[in-house]
Amino acid sequence: MKISLRILALTGITAPALFLAGCATGVQNPSGVPVTEMKADERGFVAGTGVESQDLVAVTDKMARGVLAIPEIANAKVTPRIVLDPVVNETRFPINKDIFLTRIRSQLNEKSMGKVRFLDREMMKTLERERDLKRSGQVTASADPSVVEFRGADYFLTGKLQGLTTKTSAGTSDYILYSFRLTDARTSEIVWESSSEIKKQGLEDAAYR
Repeated sequence: MKISLRILALTGITAPALFLAGCATGVQNPSGVPVTEMKADERGFVAGTGVESQDLVAVTDKMARGVLAIPEIANAKVTPRIVLDPVVNETRFPINKDIFLTRIRSQLNEKSMGKVRFLDREMMKTLERERDLKRSGQVTASADPSVVEFRGADYFLTGKLQGLTTKTSAGTSDYILYSFRLTDARTSEIVWESSSEIKKQGLEDAAYR
């Protein structure tokens, strides 16, 4: 189809713009609403009854404050070392459950002013390989490579997400309990535990990934 260049000039539409408009596909925002950048703790117009970013922010902020406030952390003479244990997800939502501990860890590392330290057990294979390379002399070491410096944990931090769902012809209702605990690695005592609960109702269910 031929389009007059004069018409295009008068309307302010370019040929590339027409091409893009004709090929545009995908999810559409509500009429007249462009892509919207939001804060992570805001509830947007795309929402469901499950775990969302504002829940994540509220829960992890509360848990980070709770950990810092307990005497075992606040009054410790030696900086406690913490290992993160996987979160258990018992809700119906297939979410990335470990994002909760990742945010709690980052919040504590950022705001605790060195009152806690986390042991990076996810890096153990890499760290062990590096140690072995130093011991064999294949790479240089600034300290005695024969000395193993991997620290043991003082505490383990983990959590559990549990849910209760009700569905009727009127819609869907979801209750989610977020619970986290800090366990003494030497005695197995739970030195801190806290929870947060959220309930939502909606006319339609949502897909979570």
